[in-house]
Amino acid sequence: MKKILLALICWIAACPLWAEGDIAGYWKSISDETGKPQCVVVIYEYKGDYYGRMVGSFDDNGKMDDTFANPHKRATALPGQPYYSGLDFIWGLDKRGSDYKGQILNPENGKVYKAVLWTENGNLKVEGKLLGLGRTQTWVPATKSDYPPGLKLPDVKKFVPVAPVGELWPQIN
Repeated sequence: MKKILLALICWIAACPLWAEGDIAGYWKSISDETGKPQCVVVIYEYKGDYYGRMVGSFDDNGKMDDTFANPHKRATALPGQPYYSGLDFIWGLDKRGSDYKGQILNPENGKVYKAVLWTENGNLKVEGKLLGLGRTQTWVPATKSDYPPGLKLPDVKKFVPVAPVGELWPQIN
């Protein structure tokens, strides 16, 4: 009986490792080149699709120096040069099997790519593709220590997606 109970406990504990994961939450992107944190993105659901909004970005020392509450860095490649922090740059993600597929914008150059997101080993895999070629980044869960002291995180249930580039993104109704 003890062996059956132990096996059941082990099986239940292992379930999250192979179960399909929801992509919603706060994620920290890490630079492929430097290994340093770049930004924190919140993936949120709106009317059945998922979107990604930048919450804040880090300086070269790994300190979050730009936030949605006090933005100052701008996406100069986009019309109107919106702030990075507060920018919805992932949109229209819908679940297809264990993946979420939609669009992702590189705010540094204004290019839009097909996006595929999925969870793996507690992390978020983010793949951007153009003409079948692309790259995949691994984003890790953001933690309280990633944010500046006193920063109150936004209520994502109140988010309404905002198109960073109107002509590239269909109206959301």
